[in-house]
Amino acid sequence: MSAFVMLMKLTAQGAADIKAAPERIAEGVKAFEAMGGKMYSFHITMGPYDYVAIGEAPSDEAAAAFSLGLTALGNVTTTTMRAFTRDQFKGIVGSLP
Repeated sequence: MSAFVMLMKLTAQGAADIKAAPERIAEGVKAFEAMGGKMYSFHITMGPYDYVAIGEAPSDEAAAAFSLGLTALGNVTTTTMRAFTRDQFKGIVGSLP
């Protein structure tokens, strides 16, 4: 499985219905896990992003589908980044010519 970091910003719709956000977050985690993903952590943050999630997805395609589906609901916009472990990074650097 591949690791991903997802940065999320509330939309006007999501902010207007902020009291329902905890339930939406729980539903989102369940949906991600139903797609074969594993959520490691979810944080409410201060600064340019409102939420940060870290997890693993079975493929890049699954992560993209989840991100697109979440965005389509209209409560958040997403920025999803593929993440590599230190060991993976060591292997990547070790493969350089």
